[in-house]
Amino acid sequence: MSVFGPSLDTGAPVGSSVVVNRRRPGRRAGITAALAMGQIAAWRFAHAYRARAGYPHRHPPEQDPGGLGLPFEDVVVPSGQLRLPAWWIPASGAAAGPAVLLVHGWESARDRTLPNAAILHAAGIHVLTLDIRGHGANPAEELPVTTGEFGADALAGLRWLLDRADVTRVGVLGHSMGGVGALLAAAAEPRTAAAVAVSAPADPYRLTRQTFRLARLPLPGPFAYPLAWLTTHVVLEPRGHTVRSVSAARAVARFRGPLLLIHGDADQVVPIAHLRRLARSARHGRGHLDAAEPVDVLELAGAGHSWLHEIPAYRATVARFLARWLGGPLEPDAAAAAALAIEVPRQPERRHGFSAMDDEPGGFRTLVRAIRAGGTAARPSA
Repeated sequence: MSVFGPSLDTGAPVGSSVVVNRRRPGRRAGITAALAMGQIAAWRFAHAYRARAGYPHRHPPEQDPGGLGLPFEDVVVPSGQLRLPAWWIPASGAAAGPAVLLVHGWESARDRTLPNAAILHAAGIHVLTLDIRGHGANPAEELPVTTGEFGADALAGLRWLLDRADVTRVGVLGHSMGGVGALLAAAAEPRTAAAVAVSAPADPYRLTRQTFRLARLPLPGPFAYPLAWLTTHVVLEPRGHTVRSVSAARAVARFRGPLLLIHGDADQVVPIAHLRRLARSARHGRGHLDAAEPVDVLELAGAGHSWLHEIPAYRATVARFLARWLGGPLEPDAAAAAALAIEVPRQPERRHGFSAMDDEPGGFRTLVRAIRAGGTAARPSA
């Protein structure tokens, strides 16, 4: 029997599905003990997962925009009680014009958004890029970091831009977990003129399930899905989030502005099925709206999870879309041509991941260590 047992079912009494021989009380006690142990194991696993995978490894920025020849200013963006380090990268000429917020992904930092900043700068668009709490130059967080925090900090960045006198319209572009944050922020701020989500997970249940696969946990579907449900709720509980409130699929259904979804069909971190789910949800949510509120989708053949800016179709599509909907200084086709003309070297590789469980050898040993560790497992940010 699986170490989790059948305890994650819907909770029907044992007698409704198990025939018990009353002349063998030891057998009934054994079944009850197995169910109880399954519940304990699942609960310990969920708390171990939260302790390990809820606290990102922090990577302070290793380069600044000046390394790509971009002008910039060090700024801070208030987000609740936090002050997030950020870069303001003005467009050439520094005249009033549109701006885009860039949101990095999990275990990343604002320097990893610089290729997108270069694309937007070529298109004549102002840029703000910040470090999400618990990431980059920010201190470690005491509570787990979730897509809810990506959304809250992205919303703070959008409102910082909207308060500037030299910004006319505002858009947002996020990658991976930052893509979810971008969608949550856009749905919460009706003044968002356009949103772009790249390689974004569709909802927290599926994201958690995918991290099990990435960690090579030997969990068959009948156990993996209820365990992902439990684990997701355990991760969200300390911050008071609900699954509905941090779901990208629900956010795109609420967002009414122009939307661009981009994904590589060879993405092994967030499979392309997430993109298709997001597109369906977005189109369903605005099915009664005018066609001027589009949902554009770009599937990149052979592309993985990261470095999509190296693909010409990505650069041209992003620049054209944002120039069109933000009213940039360049016409959409001219913005696309300018984005195609630049060269942005790939940044040095460093480790990324959704789960600190990648540090373990994988397979059954990963599972057993997580259960044995329970909620006391060391946090990677410590």
